[in-house]
Amino acid sequence: MRVLLIEDDRMIGAAMQQALRDAAYAVDWVADGETAIRAAETESYELALLDLGLPKADGREVLGRLRAMGRRLPVIIVTARDGIDDRIDGLDLGGDDYLVKPFEIRELLARMRAVLRREGSGSPTLLSNGKLSLDPATREASFLGTSAPLTAREFALLQALLTRPGMVLSRGELERQIYGWNEEVESNAIEYLIHTIRRKLGATAIRNVRGVGWMVDRSS
Repeated sequence: MRVLLIEDDRMIGAAMQQALRDAAYAVDWVADGETAIRAAETESYELALLDLGLPKADGREVLGRLRAMGRRLPVIIVTARDGIDDRIDGLDLGGDDYLVKPFEIRELLARMRAVLRREGSGSPTLLSNGKLSLDPATREASFLGTSAPLTAREFALLQALLTRPGMVLSRGELERQIYGWNEEVESNAIEYLIHTIRRKLGATAIRNVRGVGWMVDRSS
């Protein structure tokens, strides 16, 4: 799942980027408002995390531009501005949630899951096609009675497939769900992740469509 992180503080941005990657999100991090707008215009994201105090174009302007694009992009405002008027203003401008710094990363992740559930674009409490299931809260997968914990990237790959059961996803499509900008991707990374998931859950958990990509079965 791909997230746009808009944060100009280098220390906070780096910490958030790493925490989100550890939680199985693909993260594109930008440090100013103009770059954030260009990124949203050219890439497709499931969620944006938006600071308000940004250079070049502040968070209020960015939020207004995002809403004017016509595409529905959930936005969580993450800022040090803690006044009640700031919160009301941010939500009225189109923010889906408002989180004040400093915060616990667990709370941010929980708010992200909640916003995505409301949008219908993120993971429900449990993803399942009847045979294969995935718990976003614990990162545990089960297939035909066999259960195993997954690494962050194994989880991200299986989540991408289980949110589109019956659809074949190419290597490029899967890489986009797992890796953010400037992350080095080895040529066999997707094949290796699929191999490790199959080793944990069983060879038939993920199907290969030769020359096209990979899929999981439709819900049964």
